[in-house]
Amino acid sequence: MREIMRGQVFLPGDDGFERAAAPWAVGVRQQVVAVAEAADADDVVALVRYARQAGLTVTAQPSGHGASGDVDGTILLRTGLLDEIAVDPDERVVRAGAGARWGQVLAATGKHGLAGPAGSSPVVSVAGFVAGGGLSWFGRKYGWAADSVCAFEIVDAGGERVRVTASSDADLFWALRGGGGDYGIITAVELGLYEVPSLYGGRIVWPAARTGEVFEAFQAVTADAPRELSLWLNRMVSPPPAPATVGIDVTFLGEVAEAEELLAPLAAIGGSLSDSRGLMDVADLGAIAAEPVDPSPMLARTELLTELPVDVLAGAELAPLLNVQIRHLGGALAEARPDGGPGGALGEPYLLYLLGLRLPHLAEAVRGKQAALIAQLGEAVSGRKPYTFLAPGESAAQAFPPEARARLARIKRERDPGGVVRANFPITG
Repeated sequence: MREIMRGQVFLPGDDGFERAAAPWAVGVRQQVVAVAEAADADDVVALVRYARQAGLTVTAQPSGHGASGDVDGTILLRTGLLDEIAVDPDERVVRAGAGARWGQVLAATGKHGLAGPAGSSPVVSVAGFVAGGGLSWFGRKYGWAADSVCAFEIVDAGGERVRVTASSDADLFWALRGGGGDYGIITAVELGLYEVPSLYGGRIVWPAARTGEVFEAFQAVTADAPRELSLWLNRMVSPPPAPATVGIDVTFLGEVAEAEELLAPLAAIGGSLSDSRGLMDVADLGAIAAEPVDPSPMLARTELLTELPVDVLAGAELAPLLNVQIRHLGGALAEARPDGGPGGALGEPYLLYLLGLRLPHLAEAVRGKQAALIAQLGEAVSGRKPYTFLAPGESAAQAFPPEARARLARIKRERDPGGVVRANFPITG
């Protein structure tokens, strides 16, 4: 591999191999046969052709997010150096290389008063995000992040560079827009942008004693919230002696006065510990949720909820969890689009995210608390999970409706019969 690529190649035993093979989630093991860091798209072509001839499999991870741990025996391809960004403000399109991260892209688009469908983290790659569908801050207004993709540049399983659009290859384009990245190695995406003349957002935090009031206000605001408004509720536990808290993260595509009118039930609670809400730059969107920007030992479980059992979610003892987050969905996400991707309509109105630490002395207790809390929620748990929220031990089958899953499996068999490309969570695995 070293003879065919410009980028670095790490083999087991090499200095730097363990670091290069490590995913974002510290503690998830990846027993790969090599790690290849592509210097450019030509490196990706060379690697895929090499793997095909050698009977090997390539798994691409731009930033290491979303690792399943189920990549034993593969070549791990890092595409983080493919981080070029080009904004066309007149056409409202950005071309982002596979390694470009949301914080970088928003900094570039925000200069033109434009935004893309970014999620909570500024360090997740755009390519990886849209390959899994992507639940954006603006999903209630614009749907899945993948629905905004205009074109993909990929290296297919045969080692050929291809630009894929709805008109050039409808089947493959559909699969790439949220089907999990099992159908070729993405080297760049072209993403439609939207005008953001005014963006309001931030976080408000109260003492945990206000949890019941915050849940009540959250329900009141989200009951008839416009699509421009997104609210995420967080119950947060910090190591002693720091107190437990409850908070609301919010974004609104509009003016301050309208946002504050919509959020009046939150203001009525009083007694907040901090409140960062206000007009904000698009480039600062990734700061709202205050997620780690360095690899960390996170152990998460996600579920979609058909209703909000407040008695369980507001009253449960959380330790050893660090955070219980509830995201309000609905809006455009709940609507089927004739030109949409495999994710289809997301009918569940809430996403539940349970977060703890993947540390040797805590992991078992964290998993137990997650399972116990989910069991208490009973039939409110739909069983479906967004692809980008899948965790080690879970399956791509949980992310898609049966009809979409069957179509994705057919496309995989037709486009990559030799299994040269493997996603973190393969559609046929």
